[in-house]
Amino acid sequence: MASRPSSRYPRASSRGSHSHQFDETAALVPASGSRVTFILILFSLVALVGAGRLAYLSLIAGPDNAAEAIASRTQTIQVEAKRGTIYDRNGKVLATTIDATTIYCNPSEVTDPEGDANLLAGELGGAASDYIDALSKSDSSFAYLYRKADKDTAARIKDMKLAGIYFLADSKRVYPYGQVAGQVIGLCDVDGKGVSGLELYYDETLAGTSGEMRIERGGNGYAVAGGLTEVRQAQDGKDIVVSLDVDMQERLETRLTEEVSELSGKRGDALLYDGATGEVIACASTPYLNPGDRSSVKEGSTSLMPVSVAYEPGSIFKGVTMAAILEAGVLSPESELYCPSSLPADEYTVTDAHDRVGETMTLTQILARSSNIGTSLAAKQLGFRQLYHKIQAYGLTEATGIDFPGESAGYCTDVSTWSTIQSYNVSFGQGLTVTPLQMARFYGALANGGVAYQPHFLLSGNTPDSQSDSSWEEGQIFENTEALAPLEGMLQEVVAKGTGKKAQIEGFKPAGKTGTAQYTDNSGRYASDRYNISFIGYIPASTSKLVCFVGVTEVPGDASTASAFKDIMSFAINRYKITAQ
Repeated sequence: MASRPSSRYPRASSRGSHSHQFDETAALVPASGSRVTFILILFSLVALVGAGRLAYLSLIAGPDNAAEAIASRTQTIQVEAKRGTIYDRNGKVLATTIDATTIYCNPSEVTDPEGDANLLAGELGGAASDYIDALSKSDSSFAYLYRKADKDTAARIKDMKLAGIYFLADSKRVYPYGQVAGQVIGLCDVDGKGVSGLELYYDETLAGTSGEMRIERGGNGYAVAGGLTEVRQAQDGKDIVVSLDVDMQERLETRLTEEVSELSGKRGDALLYDGATGEVIACASTPYLNPGDRSSVKEGSTSLMPVSVAYEPGSIFKGVTMAAILEAGVLSPESELYCPSSLPADEYTVTDAHDRVGETMTLTQILARSSNIGTSLAAKQLGFRQLYHKIQAYGLTEATGIDFPGESAGYCTDVSTWSTIQSYNVSFGQGLTVTPLQMARFYGALANGGVAYQPHFLLSGNTPDSQSDSSWEEGQIFENTEALAPLEGMLQEVVAKGTGKKAQIEGFKPAGKTGTAQYTDNSGRYASDRYNISFIGYIPASTSKLVCFVGVTEVPGDASTASAFKDIMSFAINRYKITAQ
């Protein structure tokens, strides 16, 4: 029997005709002669794909990936510029910047978080718990431990050679005079940015431009040797010189503290202003602020009341009413008015601070004795619309424009809304609000021939020796300057024979006015047993045009701050060698 020819591959079964048989697998494999060629082509294609991928990674994706890798290994830190120094008018340093050290860590390198935390607390203060979180961070290669440490303290910590703890050169704001002028100078935050006072107002000048440092780390998160790079150099801020006299400021603050205590008041504020230039020589309000000691910051201590707080001035405003009357020529200092014991007004009654019978008084006597009734009747002869326009002309309804943040403009309703009682009230300083600074500017104009200067602190912008390039507005606020001398004489009578006797200074004839004002309590009504009291004045016929204001709030009973004016102004007389002319 003949054997069947064998086949290397199984035959494919087919249905229907068997005349054309086809082997599917045989079509997939070339004959032995072309098999090598096929393999070479296959390897070439693989090589081309690989080369293309390599080119893409190198030329296109490479730079991006490299940048990502670098970014993942670097930490950018802002470097503060050295903040400019603030000098007083005599070149004494009020605020400056000294070298300090910022301490930080790479938590991944820290080997003993608890132990290091205890060591840091022993040197830097606080509790170990204040540092443990930063030392133990698992999701960061950078964490601050202490900002702006003293260099000596930082040096002691550096000597400990604690793993993962690093040091960065920094700077720190210091205030050599502590709380003296602290409210005026103001505060900076931990990043060196001004947040109150002159530090805030002149922040752009003082701050300079911050720089940048880059810390580079290896793939393991550890700092690379020499990996601290300066990206952008910091540009130091500029110095400024201000009008404050720190010695005068210290005396003013001391005397103000004494006055608040002696009168059992709530708060006090005081101001020494030069009517000839607009310069603020000293300015303060209680409680005081020590910018170098954040732990001592009390409520209200960042507010400079003579600038930022407007309240009803009371009788010191009578100087404004008398100025308007004398300018208009309606009455003279010798003009007589009958002043009853009380004055009906709508459903109210105007009275004087002390009971008295009806009597005739001159305009000078009305001011010297601070008669509310007499002032109301005198203002009525002027006309309340005219009084309102003069209040505006004297700049008492708008902010002075002082270079200090948060100035209040005060408030006075339009005269068209005034009732009879409000009209009377405004004439003697109730029913409107002004700041002590606004009043100082007005009295400064009286002392300065009717010319008012814009109050300001800045003298110059670089060093104590530089000249100021700042221009401050001035303006003639009195149309009839012939009224100034008679008004000044009336204000001198207040001190010589009237309510301001405690302001008398030997060898001089001060001009000024006492003030006793009602204030609204928490109920929105005027308090009946406590008052805001004040005194404002200057020294005519002398080599000085300094104006001094002293006020104390919520004082029980009848009182005066005239004696504080006397003491502060006497100190100024000696310090500036003021003489009578």
